[in-house]
Amino acid sequence: MTIMELKKSLGQHFLVDEGVLSDIVEVIKKSCFKDHIVEIGPGMGALTQYILPIAPGKYMAIEMDDRFVVELPKKFSKLNDHIIHNDVLKVDFTKLPFDSFALIGNFPYNISNQIVFKIIENSSLIHHSVGMFQKEVAKRIASSHGSKEYGVLSVLAQVLYDIVYHFDIPPTAFNPPPKVVSGIISMTRRELPLTLKFKELKIVVKAAFNQRRKTLNNSLKGMKFEDQVLFESIKGLRPEQLSVSQFCVLAENLILH
Repeated sequence: MTIMELKKSLGQHFLVDEGVLSDIVEVIKKSCFKDHIVEIGPGMGALTQYILPIAPGKYMAIEMDDRFVVELPKKFSKLNDHIIHNDVLKVDFTKLPFDSFALIGNFPYNISNQIVFKIIENSSLIHHSVGMFQKEVAKRIASSHGSKEYGVLSVLAQVLYDIVYHFDIPPTAFNPPPKVVSGIISMTRRELPLTLKFKELKIVVKAAFNQRRKTLNNSLKGMKFEDQVLFESIKGLRPEQLSVSQFCVLAENLILH
């Protein structure tokens, strides 16, 4: 399949640099060595060819492009009946044939944020993830409080997963080259505190960052907290100044009407 036939609407840029592929495989081997694996958008199988021989359990691929759904099993016989022909955002992960898995892939840039939110929503199933993102998005997911990249995605992902930014990938590693630098991150599910109130956390975090230039006193105006002294001590801060753990404490004290 030639590059001229690639579908821009699906954000198709194929990784062709063997050195970069090898580096990604090493991250996957270290992060996902015990897992069943689900690959998003295998495309022409550049990464798949290295993962299939080392996958310790079941392997599934989710591919939206009907051309690859037809061609991949011809190239890799192990993929017969192991490709889900669908948009990953529409796939019900609870219907997959295993109870837990690692999610990997060169995630389409145009839906990468939505994929991370889907990982968050399915954190009980997804123990690990290794994904390629546009660098700015990858940095946002992995960023610490105090940085300008830190936001809703950072907090909600980091409360559930330990996240590591591994390395940059230049446009020249792809065919056709994208206009941006890419980055690889890994996500490893954390042991969660029993006190975590994730519903309340989402409410607080989204409200706070919806007005990120304002202090919490303004962005969280109208919310009530059991420990009002706690809120008084931080209300003068802006949301990017609060750590993940501080947001969790706020969520634990939020009184829902």
